[in-house]
Amino acid sequence: MIEHVPMEDHRKGAAALDEARLRQQAIGVKLRQMFDEVVNEPVPDEFLDILRKAEKPTGER
Repeated sequence: MIEHVPMEDHRKGAAALDEARLRQQAIGVKLRQMFDEVVNEPVPDEFLDILRKAEKPTGER
């Protein structure tokens, strides 16, 4: 059976869907900005030292 949905209810649903999409887009933009900031931060010297030590063969530590 096909259910009749009043046009006003359909518009409200479409508006809510559009609002949810806009919210998701805004969240996505903000997350990309935050990710870019983190990626562009310098690597701390202590962490670089740990990586250098990990790269050395076992006998050289």
